[in-house]
Amino acid sequence: MNPNPAGGDDRSFLAVDAARAAILGALAPIAGRERVAVRAALGRVLAEDVIAPCNVPAHDNSAMDGYAVRAADLTSAGESALAVVGTAFAGRPFSGMVGAGQAVRIMTGATIPQGADTIVVQEVARREHERVFIPAGQKKGQNLRHAGEDLAEGGVAIPAGKRCGPAELGLIASLGIAEVCVRRRLRVAVMSTGDEIASIGRPLGPGEVYDSNRYTLHGVLTRLGCELLDLGVVPDRPEALEEAFREASQAADVIITSGGVSVGEADFIREMMNRMGEVAFWKLAIKPGRPMAFGRIGDAVLFGLPGNPVAVMVTFYQFVQDALLQLMGVAPLPAPERFPVRAAFSMRKQPGRVEYLRGRLQRGGDGLAVAPAGAQGSGVLSSMSEADCFVVLPADCSAVQEGDTVLVQPFHGIV
Repeated sequence: MNPNPAGGDDRSFLAVDAARAAILGALAPIAGRERVAVRAALGRVLAEDVIAPCNVPAHDNSAMDGYAVRAADLTSAGESALAVVGTAFAGRPFSGMVGAGQAVRIMTGATIPQGADTIVVQEVARREHERVFIPAGQKKGQNLRHAGEDLAEGGVAIPAGKRCGPAELGLIASLGIAEVCVRRRLRVAVMSTGDEIASIGRPLGPGEVYDSNRYTLHGVLTRLGCELLDLGVVPDRPEALEEAFREASQAADVIITSGGVSVGEADFIREMMNRMGEVAFWKLAIKPGRPMAFGRIGDAVLFGLPGNPVAVMVTFYQFVQDALLQLMGVAPLPAPERFPVRAAFSMRKQPGRVEYLRGRLQRGGDGLAVAPAGAQGSGVLSSMSEADCFVVLPADCSAVQEGDTVLVQPFHGIV
């Protein structure tokens, strides 16, 4: 992990793409795995491929309610009259053979009877007592689901590196598998720093603010399925910070701090990182969130996030979340979802840095548009609650005019 991968000194500002590449390039998945029951695998990352022990579906079966017939018995002109010789249910197959001029009533999911090769849906068939009349125009093999069509025996059902969601749980269960091998949970230590930070539940003293950042980080890390070590609020004293960092680096894979990474006299995080470990960079060309440190202390990866609440969320979602997913073993990483919409606002912007506005999507007669959600100060956390997307303004942008096309990153994929 080399300091300042952009090649500049401490006054240089690292571009967003370079910072992201430097972070992901320095990290490898954690070691350690365990076997868990299928229901306990939700949100966990598979450590091994899930191999299909059987075909899914296990047998050729019907995709529709209707009649199982032989295509050779159907005429190309007019109706074909067939004798109905039985019924096939899902789980209770027809035990006989479909012979010439015969049909079997069949339900969705039922095994295809021997001799049949085509399913005629019940809506087009005409039934009279024990005979069924099939119209012309049927195709051989229609409405059949073949054995192994979904998953073939011996094939990879779900690859290692996949994070299990509800669909994956159902897929694993459809194979009759009771347990899967997953990577152990990522251990993340979280702390807030600063003498001005007050814990919730007591009155504020002069100049104090309540500690919201640990609660925000608790939310995003819990959603990711991390194992949390909450170190609380650490005062701006070098000995207290050193003790907290030493404890965290011995117990956790990742340390996340908020506050203490700018250039103020009492901002000790970067100094502590240099003394106890190493710093890769600490200034980013973004707004909000310019001061963000990345490095290591011992074997633990450290992210020193800014102190302002919105800057914490911006830097977490743009840099830290994918880093944690990579450490968890997720592969490939999900691509950030961004799409163009019309700007329903105008503003000037300082070139040279990527800016993340909190936005709210609007749908009207002219299609989709986006407008700022509340005040855009980096300490205005209510704007994140009101927003449903980031408006991502690139580094070379100097202004936005109403009606311009801008990129938005919706929250539903990240928050």
